[in-house]
Amino acid sequence: MPRRLARWLTARGHDTLHTLDLARGNRTPDLAIIELACRDDRIVVTKDADFVNSHLLLGRPTRLLLIATGNLGNLDLERLLARNIQALEIALEAHAFVELDLETLLVHE
Repeated sequence: MPRRLARWLTARGHDTLHTLDLARGNRTPDLAIIELACRDDRIVVTKDADFVNSHLLLGRPTRLLLIATGNLGNLDLERLLARNIQALEIALEAHAFVELDLETLLVHE
């Protein structure tokens, strides 16, 4: 996910970290990201199916937002999130795995 997205979420009051904020940056292994998210009760926001597989098979990360839009410019991604931010916040309060595509917000049980 673009760093710009993390800053966008921070500006809206969310406590965010981007991989570039971590010591190993974008080279941070998925397992380290998962451990950090679980330890600090963070939501992993990703386009990466590896996190989905880990969540479904191992329950880790404990909370996950999958952005399933394919290639989408940063501005279009911000617009998509802006249109859906309230629904996302509500869904992620009550559910561990939420998926957002261009037209649908899907809550996985």
